[in-house]
Amino acid sequence: MKTSKIVILMLSMVWINGALFSQEKWSVEVRPGVNLPTSDFGEANIKTGFGFEAAIGYRFMEHLGAYVGWGYNNFKLEDSGFEFDETGYTFGFQFIHPLGTSEKLSYLLRAGGIYNHIELENSDGDLVDDSGHGFGWEIGAGINYELGSNWHIRPQIGYRALSRDIELGEITSNIDVNYVVFGVGIAKSF
Repeated sequence: MKTSKIVILMLSMVWINGALFSQEKWSVEVRPGVNLPTSDFGEANIKTGFGFEAAIGYRFMEHLGAYVGWGYNNFKLEDSGFEFDETGYTFGFQFIHPLGTSEKLSYLLRAGGIYNHIELENSDGDLVDDSGHGFGWEIGAGINYELGSNWHIRPQIGYRALSRDIELGEITSNIDVNYVVFGVGIAKSF
């Protein structure tokens, strides 16, 4: 009797595991990118930045899914000796739908939020101020091309916006970090 319960339990676990993971509902994506600022950092101009994001996605409908991730972006401030990092979390929804009758090529739309903070550093790498985490938003569009064996390449363009307070000495300034991001992601679905 005990052996049959163990066999039934093991078969059930194999069936549940197969049902959950054989439908390619989950994905993992890593996306490096180039960030083009659309606003200044207070009085200073922001140079082009670089960063990356890692995200996990779950498709809960045929073409619609949710994602959560973590990202890091670095920007240098022109003629100031300062730079800043914007790091934190991303979350939202993404819609991936085939283009026409193609089985490999799809378009991708995403919209969501960010929960990031800004770390201002001097030229020696010393932390000057940390804004603390706060909410912003992001949108994006791109192409999803299936490479085979559940691997995908995803070139994307997006826009991110975050507003936080930074303290320099006794002066507190509200800083808007808004930028266009171009990235190419590599994703694996399972």
